Amino acid sequence: MIELHPEFLSKNGQKEFAVLPYEEFLKIQEILEDWEDLMALRAAKKSETDSETVSLDDAKRLLLS
Repeated sequence: MIELHPEFLSKNGQKEFAVLPYEEFLKIQEILEDWEDLMALRAAKKSETDSETVSLDDAKRLLLS
């Protein structure tokens, strides 16, 4: 788990914004991008579950013919 060091800015006595060190922001951004990639991969794999498959040997024959 990433350790965060936020600074909070208040407005009318209520926390309004959280400010993070830039390196922590970049790490969170990277983690979110990886998560989005994983979700896209899972969705793509799920949408292909009923697709026709070709064995490696058949694919080689198709490519070499």
